[in-house]
Amino acid sequence: MRTIKAARSGCWVALGVALLAAAPVRAEDGVVRVGIITDMSGQYADGNGTGSVIAAQMAAEEIGGTVAGRKIEIISADHQNKPDVAVGIVRNWIDNRGVDVIAEGVNSAVALAIQNFTRERKKLFLISGSGSSDLTGKQCSPTSVQWTYDTYASSNATAKAVVARGGTPWFFLTADYAFGQALERDASKAVTAAGGKVLGAVRHPFDTADFSSFLLQAQASGAKILGLANAGSDFRNAVAQADEFNIRQSMQLVALQVTLTDVPALGLAHAHDLLFTDSFYWDRTPETRVFAEEFFKRHGAMPTAYQAGVNSALRHYFKAVAATNSVDSETVIAQMRKTPVNDFFAQGGVVREDGRMVHDMYLMRIKKPEESKSKWDLYEYQTTVKGDDAFRPLAEGGCPYVKS
Repeated sequence: MRTIKAARSGCWVALGVALLAAAPVRAEDGVVRVGIITDMSGQYADGNGTGSVIAAQMAAEEIGGTVAGRKIEIISADHQNKPDVAVGIVRNWIDNRGVDVIAEGVNSAVALAIQNFTRERKKLFLISGSGSSDLTGKQCSPTSVQWTYDTYASSNATAKAVVARGGTPWFFLTADYAFGQALERDASKAVTAAGGKVLGAVRHPFDTADFSSFLLQAQASGAKILGLANAGSDFRNAVAQADEFNIRQSMQLVALQVTLTDVPALGLAHAHDLLFTDSFYWDRTPETRVFAEEFFKRHGAMPTAYQAGVNSALRHYFKAVAATNSVDSETVIAQMRKTPVNDFFAQGGVVREDGRMVHDMYLMRIKKPEESKSKWDLYEYQTTVKGDDAFRPLAEGGCPYVKS
């Protein structure tokens, strides 16, 4: 795995150099250019990375590779989980490569930086892998859509379900950056609103290897629920080490964000029975299975919610381009808002003016080892949380572009 990731990293660095050397490209040259900005070499690479590029390519192929008489071109790069690197890549794409739409942007700190830049340049940004609810709150953009999930929705349904089962008081183990902080904040509000209590939190640096001191603080808090407000390798390490310290003897672990690829890496022996809320699971419906099986042929793994979200968002974008015969950002996003989202990912989805795509979410339980029939048979569907119940109400977000 390390060798593969190193190779990927070198490949994307080379691509970045080539892009910087490229001559400016006119936006009117008969090509619709899509830039996939993602984590190709870090802790989110398995759940996003090349799989998100494949999902984008599938979306382009599904409509024949052209839209409104324009050829679709997919380009991609590794942002290395660094906001400044990400903005530099996106600036080059827009200024020199004629890119019309940016997609994915996993890592909330990165996504917030990209969104600030694309807002200034009035370019579309379709966010899939980043969860901070601030992206559609006070830092929203009139030319961005947060497609797949956010910290409010992930926290809201899960926290309510756990408190309803008597799960309180809570203590949070939080990744100390925009995503983790937003996840803790939104989950704390949901716990309190449901009648539960929050006793405290401890924050850990991004990409932490040793969680021992943080877990001991959580254990000493006296809380009954340990809310994991992190993701990727941080989430996996925290769960595995919690078992090493027998945390489950006194606390129930609650996952506030799970990526499908986390579970095989962690193992069902550690991950089993964790409750969480997600926007997509490959085996939930016949339609999700059709998409997932084609994706698996190309990628060798089932799609995560983020990868599925990239495909769905670009499908909706291409439909809007076709309907308007335009790649103008304001024209296209207006059409995206007018048109319901109906595909394998969402039925009756709505793109709101704050940039939130509202759709149903699903409460899931991770299976026990003996319940799983194959490597990717990992989740048990519990219940559907309607979009309007899952996501933050429009009036409460504080988006300055929402008409009062």
